[in-house]
Amino acid sequence: MAENGSQQAKRHIPDIVIITGMSGSGKTQALHAFEDMGYFCIDNLPPSLILQLAHLVGINTGVNRHLVVACDLRSQGLFDELKSTLKDLTDHELTYSILFLDCSDEVLICRFKENRRRHPIALPGESPRHSIERERKQLAPIKAISDLVIDTSHMRTSLLKSTLQANYSELSEQQLMDVRVFSFGYKYGLSPESDLMIDVRFLPNPFYDPKMRYQTGLDKDVRDYVMDNPKTKQFMQAWEQLLDVVMPGYVKEGKPQLSIGIGCTGGQHRSVAIAEATAHYLKGKGYQVSITHRDLPRANTVKPA
Repeated sequence: MAENGSQQAKRHIPDIVIITGMSGSGKTQALHAFEDMGYFCIDNLPPSLILQLAHLVGINTGVNRHLVVACDLRSQGLFDELKSTLKDLTDHELTYSILFLDCSDEVLICRFKENRRRHPIALPGESPRHSIERERKQLAPIKAISDLVIDTSHMRTSLLKSTLQANYSELSEQQLMDVRVFSFGYKYGLSPESDLMIDVRFLPNPFYDPKMRYQTGLDKDVRDYVMDNPKTKQFMQAWEQLLDVVMPGYVKEGKPQLSIGIGCTGGQHRSVAIAEATAHYLKGKGYQVSITHRDLPRANTVKPA
């Protein structure tokens, strides 16, 4: 579902996305996906409040913020107000898109059984199948005017997420994953939040050169010493090849955040230089990357007199 930059630029992202559809079809998972895309999300909102909420959170005020609301038959009679609400949105020059999530009756019945939940609009003594049939009939007019209909019957959550990103995000799938690269020192402990961790203590250590002992991996002398070493060049070639394999896999799985830890003994020289090079490489590949150096404040950078 990924698109190139020109296609992304041409896509028009609506001010408001209205999610509706069959109960059990994945509206909660869809809301989570929109949340990861930076949308302001509200579940089970009466349609009559959509315009008021849009003004409240500053939609269409030049802040490039978007709103997504989920409306379904839990609102009962209020759901009938949706069509008049759509007219109000148009009158106020707010663009919108109706997203309808559908699912087969058989899969919905299985989902309600697995979750041990009643159908939200079930009448006393009514079977799940009859509740689903009644809901489907009531939703038919809205489905007919929906801008996008997605059948989630056999769709993994990761595919639903990527489908929504492809239709409702100005960013690429790569840009939507928040990548954090950080350096650390093993002597100060491991980092439990790392998704990927690499140990670079096998590289020659600038610490043993008196000229660089009190410098860090951010200094040119240290950076050149580390990065120009033949072992480092061999390692970086293999490391970048590994990243080229695993990063697209994480994107495809819809992972919203990825933390990459790079460690050396003290977190001052080698790990800092390698972390900076790693962040630079990933940014060049189109990822949104932040970089921190966990143990650099502990470094002794004051040279004795």
